[in-house]
Amino acid sequence: MKPFAAPVDDILFTLEKVGADALPDWDGDLIREITQHFASFAESEIAPTDEVGDRQGCRLEDGRVAMPDGFRELYQSYADQGWPSLTVPEEFGGQGMGGIALACSSEIFTGANHALQMVTGLVPGAVRVLLEYGDEAQKAAYIPKLASGDWLSTMCLTEPGAGSDLSRVRTRAVRDGDGWAISGEKIFISGGDQDLSEGIFHLVLARTGETGSGVKGLSLFACLSHLPDGARNAITVTRIEEKMGLHASPTCQMAFDGARAELIGEEGAGLRAMFTMMNHARIDVALQGVAHASRAHDIAAAYCAARQQGRGPDGQPVTLDQHPDVRNMLAEMRALSLLGRAICHLAVVELEKGDDPALVEFLTPIAKHFCTDAASRAADLGIQCLGGYGYLQEYRIDQVWRDARICRIYEGANGIHALTLATRLLGGSASAAADRFAAFAAANATPEEVALWTRARAALAGSEAPAEQAADFMALSEWLLLRCLAPRFAGHAAEVQIARYLERSHHVGALMSARIVGA
Repeated sequence: MKPFAAPVDDILFTLEKVGADALPDWDGDLIREITQHFASFAESEIAPTDEVGDRQGCRLEDGRVAMPDGFRELYQSYADQGWPSLTVPEEFGGQGMGGIALACSSEIFTGANHALQMVTGLVPGAVRVLLEYGDEAQKAAYIPKLASGDWLSTMCLTEPGAGSDLSRVRTRAVRDGDGWAISGEKIFISGGDQDLSEGIFHLVLARTGETGSGVKGLSLFACLSHLPDGARNAITVTRIEEKMGLHASPTCQMAFDGARAELIGEEGAGLRAMFTMMNHARIDVALQGVAHASRAHDIAAAYCAARQQGRGPDGQPVTLDQHPDVRNMLAEMRALSLLGRAICHLAVVELEKGDDPALVEFLTPIAKHFCTDAASRAADLGIQCLGGYGYLQEYRIDQVWRDARICRIYEGANGIHALTLATRLLGGSASAAADRFAAFAAANATPEEVALWTRARAALAGSEAPAEQAADFMALSEWLLLRCLAPRFAGHAAEVQIARYLERSHHVGALMSARIVGA
């Protein structure tokens, strides 16, 4: 088995090439120090728990979730070192670092143990929600608990009859004295319960409007696992889902039976507030995809460099990575991880700049779609490189494949993101996002490449059924963005591998554009 090794140099290289050094408060030395420090922690303490977690999974005991062996001690070490507070403002007990530091640590965390990263990863988004929509009392009461690691957070949206269609949410909140009481059922809640933190900060989307009021009748609530007197709130974990991967991340079905809660923000504006958390989560999921693609390549490259298979022209034994077919697969895996990371870092840098939200809005669905597809593709190629050993559990690339697969589904299935790109972001006021992407492409790609995308955009904008070409338009947009970013890898050790990958996909732009225009 290839031990986990954090791709620190690749991470720092990409950040520099997408323009992180242009940020007003950029401190490259500090980012390097933070990244290297977290990488050391991840390699020595987090990664060794990954296999244990995958094999043991979580258990539901007397209505509470028990995490795998060693997870509680690991989380305490994580909290003691201050990692939950990385991006929390200093006034609330945090370190006040920006999204760049979080992107670096989050990717490494996923590569070391995706399941545990899932349980801890919603805290930064919850803090953002409180900073933007919470009142002063809520900020003072809740953010320090999240910063210290005393509390972890969840995002309770999905219901049995309401997956991506949140207008069908039935969980109801009613006024109860000076607060609210929530009743209903939520499913697919990551970290819905666990024995790592003292408490859990549930962010719950519930209906306060009349039945049939759609998303306009939804409000967002803070619903704590424990009441002020220490008693458990009226929240019950009814089951833990049995999943193909992420066994150490408890995905819970939860029943709220008059659970005490506080309104966050304005009544009826819950979806807008929740999107603050969801947008953070989507970039995080894209980075999860990058982490899996990188890990798959690392395992496969190490194996193929050591495994002898056949002989070369001189009659001497050669390793697997000397065979053209295997070499091409490794090159594609390497390119997928590097280019995916560049997309994510570009989105994060633009988000941190804060002066071009329209571009960020267009980049986000591309990042989520490309990077999570890349994770599955790289893991599948990695299994192929290892042959029969890839199908076994010995090298654990099967776990990469299993854990990565969910990334294409949660935080909006990839088809939904393609649909968003081809419909909502091409019409009305939201079309400013496409305008900004076009301007970015014009400054970084060739006129011929941009023209293919521009023609397809115009055809879609005039189409009566743009959803029919959503997948093609996403593929075309990804193709164009990769051509904008590829030149930035000049001088990188994998420059040739990236060029080889792009050469093999050179026909995609013309093909997708022709299909859209001709539809």
